Amino acid sequence: MESIRGKVIKGKSRGKDLGFPTANIAVHKKIEEGIYLAKVCVDSVWHSSLTFIGKAVTFHEKKLQAESYLLGFSGNLYGKYITVQLLKKIRDNKKFDNVEELKKQMQEDLVVARKFFTPWC
Repeated sequence: MESIRGKVIKGKSRGKDLGFPTANIAVHKKIEEGIYLAKVCVDSVWHSSLTFIGKAVTFHEKKLQAESYLLGFSGNLYGKYITVQLLKKIRDNKKFDNVEELKKQMQEDLVVARKFFTPWC
C-alpha cells in the first residue's frame, strides 16, 4: 500500500473535540479517500493508527488531507515529521448527517482497528 510523509500541521481540532485527536499532514499525491488501518512513525517509533485520507465532507471541507489517530498515544506532534504507512482500507469516505453519527462510526472503526492490531500490541 501507499506511504506518505509530512510535517504535522495544526488542524481545526475537530478530532480532539470528538475524542480522537489526530496528527494532520498534507497529501500531495493521489490516494483513494477513506479510512485506513495504518502504522505511523514518530521519532523512529512506529504506532498503530486509524488514518483518514480525504476531504471532511461532513464539515464541507474541500482540502485533501491525512488525519491519523495514534492508538494509545498522547503528546504533542505539531511540527514533527511523520511517516504514515497505509496497511488496509476499512471503509470509504462518507458524509454523515450529524456529529453523533460520525462519532458512532469512529467508535466502530476503532473496534476494527483494535482487533486488527491486537496481535502486534
